[in-house]
This record gives sequence, structure tokens and C-alpha cells, in this order.
Amino acid sequence: MGRGDQRSRRGKIVRGTYGATRPRKKKIPLVQKAGKPSKKVEGKTKE
Repeated sequence: MGRGDQRSRRGKIVRGTYGATRPRKKKIPLVQKAGKPSKKVEGKTKE
């Protein structure tokens, strides 16, 4: 139960593998920044 053990967390880290003992981190989706609201002028017309 150490660096050579393929089933332990330390063994997985040494070998560079993943599994139930050492799951991968989930990627968090990037949230887009809220942009400035578009400038719409309603009700005003040039005559």
C-alpha cells in the first residue's frame, strides 16, 4: 500500500493514472460576461 500499489491514491499519482480512487476534476463551464445592453431608442423618429 504505497507508491507501487496501483489501487491506492498515491500509486495512481505516481503512475499518472485515474480511477475510482483518484477521479478527474470536472471542468467548470466558463460563464460569459453580461455585455452592455444595446442602445435602442423607441418611439423617437426624425421627421
